[in-house]
Amino acid sequence: MKKRRELGGVVPATITPFKADESIDAEAMVQLMQWNMEQGVESFFIGGSSAECFLLSEAERKETFEIASQFSDRAFLVAHVGAVSVREAESYARCAAALHYDAIAATPPFYYGFGSEDIYRYYESISQAAGMPVLIYNFPGNTGKSFDLSVPVTQKLFTSDFILGVKHTNQVVYQLERIKALNPKLIVMNGFDETMVAGLALGADGSIGSTFNFMYPHYKYIYDLFLDHRYEEARQAQVKANNIMAALCEVGLIPAIKYVLTTMGINAGVARRPFHMPGEEEKARLNAVLRDNLITP
Repeated sequence: MKKRRELGGVVPATITPFKADESIDAEAMVQLMQWNMEQGVESFFIGGSSAECFLLSEAERKETFEIASQFSDRAFLVAHVGAVSVREAESYARCAAALHYDAIAATPPFYYGFGSEDIYRYYESISQAAGMPVLIYNFPGNTGKSFDLSVPVTQKLFTSDFILGVKHTNQVVYQLERIKALNPKLIVMNGFDETMVAGLALGADGSIGSTFNFMYPHYKYIYDLFLDHRYEEARQAQVKANNIMAALCEVGLIPAIKYVLTTMGINAGVARRPFHMPGEEEKARLNAVLRDNLITP
């Protein structure tokens, strides 16, 4: 299989399987990635929100990078290296580079209300540490940090050579289009599974998603329909995907994904506390919505 040379298309945001004691299950992670590749996956986003990154220690985050790196000769690998501390993010960036990752991504530093100049220097430092440009992980709903494209320093950031692109995990898809308009050279990946069609319609180069761990064939079907200009069919398939997403979010997205993967033969294990796994009624609801909506072309 020829390795993909750039980021794009349908990309799973790989989860971190845990054993019952909440330790990382390396064997299950490899099994998951291998299964995804057999389905046609060409790229992986490692160590992001779906991987419970901010519930992991620094050593554990690097361990997940190392586990996934065995696929570096067959898949395009992106490592999420975001942290509050530049020093910590630089450490992850150097680790990813040493493991031959193709790209890195980072959330902006959060919690302390850092200013635009601080954030500019953060991304510049991470890029220098890795020796490669960075994908901005724009997730204001979780980080509490929004990018205001009218601010000159933010414009400078999004047009800098050390920025590869953006993972746009923001329901405001209008901003996705504005980012593309500001710098057409950027790779902009839609980051909310439930807005994939909208993101593609506004110029996204692909999509990175949590549910792609078990729904890759469904979303690849949507993607292919859109590229084939079969927009109404793509929209209908998106509605089915969103029916599933609504149920997953009601239960708890990451624990629900792990439950579903386990029913499919991938022992994803538990979610790390304070997450809790679905109860029997929740499992029944998930089973029903998957039965009625999951497309496996």
